Amino acid sequence: MIEPAISVTGLTKRFDGRTVVDNLSLEVGTGEIRGFLGPNGSGKTTTLRMICGLLTLDGGAGRVLGHDIRTAPGAIKRQIGYMTQRFSSYDDLNIEENLRFVAGLYGLRPARQIVRDTLEDFGLASRKHQLAGTLSGGWKQRLALAACVMHRPHLLLLDEPTAGVDPKARREFWNEIHQLAAQAITVLVSTHYMDEAERCHKISYIANGRMIAQGTVDEVALVSALKTYLFRGPRMAEAAQILAANRHVEQVASFASTLHVVGRDSDQFRHAVAAAAAATGASIEVIDTSLEDIFIHLMREAGTR
Repeated sequence: MIEPAISVTGLTKRFDGRTVVDNLSLEVGTGEIRGFLGPNGSGKTTTLRMICGLLTLDGGAGRVLGHDIRTAPGAIKRQIGYMTQRFSSYDDLNIEENLRFVAGLYGLRPARQIVRDTLEDFGLASRKHQLAGTLSGGWKQRLALAACVMHRPHLLLLDEPTAGVDPKARREFWNEIHQLAAQAITVLVSTHYMDEAERCHKISYIANGRMIAQGTVDEVALVSALKTYLFRGPRMAEAAQILAANRHVEQVASFASTLHVVGRDSDQFRHAVAAAAAATGASIEVIDTSLEDIFIHLMREAGTR
């Protein structure tokens, strides 16, 4: 049996007496792309930094890439690529110079050939003389990913890597991620984009430093036990008011001239939906509950906003 790339239990971290990560456990298989979700301040970045050995643990244990997370942080660091929320290359160096600098840090040999291959692999060769500070968000992201994988890590930790990047660049980025996963590189990526979470093999959702739900998107949806109705009709504003006032309705969201109405799958919820439809002359149909609706439900259950 292949050992998981990440297998940690009871991770705990405190800052100034405040618990930021609270008894968190996580297991990620080799070659898996795991989406790491949660509201701002939920402890995602702190968890990533503990996993890669940048922060010491106040509690917990486990192994990353076969190394003990407490006793061998140096060995872990050498085998991972960590992409932070902020662009970390040097603005006053060009693309090629940035990659040469990273190659020097890792002692890669032959450095020139490795840099040249990396430039080609990531479509950066034609821009290699362009200063990093003049790049658009998508090209900065591509450079950052290239720098992360140049030393051929076995694990990538990506902290909201596509924030502020246009949809085309995001899609290209995710195509690169899936190609890397096909080479048995494990990816743990935090994101707020629900379409990105759906591209992951599995997702893990944390709130207030605690693991709330994890599994495939379908598994998390099943555990959430939510039902969603689509409302259509001429009196959607009135229907929204009626539904929002009912305690068995969790969410009412407008989509163009329709409403998405979400609640726990129960007789009370179904009766509330039927009554609102009858009162406003709306047609209704059951639709799939979106991951965004599940995300908001989990935030509500965890007492976050």
